[in-house]
Amino acid sequence: MPGTDAPLSEDAVPVFIDTTKASIARVYDAALNGKDNYEIDREVLRQVAKVAPEVCRLGVDNRDFLIRVTRFIASQTGISQFLDCGSGLPTAENTHQVAQRIQPEARVVYIDNDPVVLAHGRALLEENDQTHFSAADIFKPEQVVNDAVVRKYLDFSEPIALFQIGTLHHHDGERSPQSIMAEYIDALPSGSYVALSHFFDPETIPELSELAQKMEKLFMHSPMGSGRFRTRAEIEGMFPGLELIEPGLIECVNWWPDGPRIKPLDPVQHCIVGAVGRKP
Repeated sequence: MPGTDAPLSEDAVPVFIDTTKASIARVYDAALNGKDNYEIDREVLRQVAKVAPEVCRLGVDNRDFLIRVTRFIASQTGISQFLDCGSGLPTAENTHQVAQRIQPEARVVYIDNDPVVLAHGRALLEENDQTHFSAADIFKPEQVVNDAVVRKYLDFSEPIALFQIGTLHHHDGERSPQSIMAEYIDALPSGSYVALSHFFDPETIPELSELAQKMEKLFMHSPMGSGRFRTRAEIEGMFPGLELIEPGLIECVNWWPDGPRIKPLDPVQHCIVGAVGRKP
């Protein structure tokens, strides 16, 4: 991470970075008050903040969910290999750091094809010999599960933890996210766990559903160009054949929080949900 206190400036842009288009990874970095983002990325959040002033809570709650899920899997399931799809830019608590604090032997393979993330991925490789990185396309399961790095460091005869955290709401291709996840889950061995979070349209609560739809419109028409808020049925369809761990699909902030709920949730916090499922 850069050593300055200010986000990256345009005059320091590496030649391979296109700053005319926002990067999903950099927008999340900006939401987390990180330093690896540009003006174009911060503009996305400013646009959405017009209807959802607490928009950055989406990124914060998503990251905190990742940390708690990793801690749960590393401490409770015996799984020691993690496939983190769409890993994003490094922050204070990354999957490998959380997992290896509990299980020093844990192996983590990150998948991301964002150029800025790839640059930081090389730095992650230097941290330890159990953390690895590949630039496969997370929306192409066959490419990921057959990737040379994935196959070298993860044993598909033993349970694997697969993460699709904050990723599939950025998929807007012809193939459905449900079919993408079905292919991933089919490739996983029995006993594997899948953690997924997704922007959510609380369609049974009109004022929150309206907020979700407004945010979707702004995200989709922003320089980032993606950000679907899907319904409960659509998101639950991304866990085919899995047994959901209690409490099931719920607001990310309410998935096994670190303490009792004292502060009321901001409206946007109802608009990102997550769950963890086990493959029988």
